[in-house]
Amino acid sequence: MSRAEVVNFGCRLNTLESEVIRNHADAAGMENTVIINTCAVTREAERQARQTIRKLRRKNPDAKIIVTGCAAQLDPSTYADMPEVDRVLGNQEKLDPQFYIEGRNETIAVNDIMTVTETAGHLLDGFENRTRAFVQIQQGCDHRCTFCIIPFARGPNRSVPVASLIEHVRNLVENGYQEVVLTGVDICSYGTDLPGTPTGAPPGTPRLGEMTTQLLKAVPELARLRLSTLDPAAIDDKIFTLLAEEPRLMPHLHLSLQAADDMVLKRMKRRHSRVDALAVCARARAARPDVVFGADLIAGFPTETDAMFENTLAAVQDMGLTYLHTFPYSERPGTPAANMPLVPETVRKDRAARLREAGENTRQTFFKSQMNAIVDVLIEKDGPNGPQGHCPHFAPVHGIAGAVPGTIVSARISGIKDDHLTGTMSGQPTA
Repeated sequence: MSRAEVVNFGCRLNTLESEVIRNHADAAGMENTVIINTCAVTREAERQARQTIRKLRRKNPDAKIIVTGCAAQLDPSTYADMPEVDRVLGNQEKLDPQFYIEGRNETIAVNDIMTVTETAGHLLDGFENRTRAFVQIQQGCDHRCTFCIIPFARGPNRSVPVASLIEHVRNLVENGYQEVVLTGVDICSYGTDLPGTPTGAPPGTPRLGEMTTQLLKAVPELARLRLSTLDPAAIDDKIFTLLAEEPRLMPHLHLSLQAADDMVLKRMKRRHSRVDALAVCARARAARPDVVFGADLIAGFPTETDAMFENTLAAVQDMGLTYLHTFPYSERPGTPAANMPLVPETVRKDRAARLREAGENTRQTFFKSQMNAIVDVLIEKDGPNGPQGHCPHFAPVHGIAGAVPGTIVSARISGIKDDHLTGTMSGQPTA
């Protein structure tokens, strides 16, 4: 291989960090190297990572294999002991260019992530093969949900100063990016660790909305801004104000819901109730009637009864959840939930399937509501059926003949095909 290959697993933040890894590897002149950026959100994610490592070794018998990411941070020795693996880097080390220079060959380089107090100083000017850019606004998490190991893989909450974010987004816009996605581990905790608080707000008040307001004001050339996953318990007032007043904030909110039964939420140690989540959706719709919602949902959490599950299933309709990220509960060693009475695996899978079916129904309902609508689509690439991209509501739109990747075009929705909409140009590019 003439350059290092980066294989990414997991979340949007990992996607961003894989770009940082690729840049560091290229700058160091790495060749014949495969770097696997792992995820640890479930036991299945780790199994897939190990399986991929073995496949990559068979495919590249002479390559150097480096494993990093959350799974490597949590259990470096397991990966170092794999005969296919040459090096293991922690989540802090993977973002540090010095660990890619020639001569750095230590088998394990993994720091105690809980002692880290600053975000990594990486500001990307672009993303390979992408027209939207992910911008990390914070790192880590201070909460302790009973099913989640990620705080111990990512460390405490720590935020990027607003001035640095503004500079970063300006650079991206100057390099032609039309859309920016603000991402992190727990973006609703943004700013709680920074000096000062919003006027009149108590210490510790989430400041995501304030930062987003400043960013949009400071970079008027930015066409579209999205927010990644939001905690329903910590969405601050200014986010709702922006939804109502700022058309550049896209009308698509993805909620870290996990469940919609109060007892399950309590046992998960979540900070919101079912009523709280319903109120968030209602308030967002009052601010922006066309807003759509995505949600993370866990099926078959320990102790979940049929009645508890039915409450979560009903929430798909009650809250109008258009895009679901659903998976059956997977025991994660080291978490409190792993010691709770388990729901049979077959029941978990069945409940996950029922949630996905409900989500598919709500998505198709939304798709049907878009027929003949004229929407702005960010064209991301040329697909097998013509240029394709996403509309403001994050619905994929394919087949827009004549559209050029990297532009935003006005398109009329003309059809529905399974997991996407189809459209035709309705005018000249809008940006």
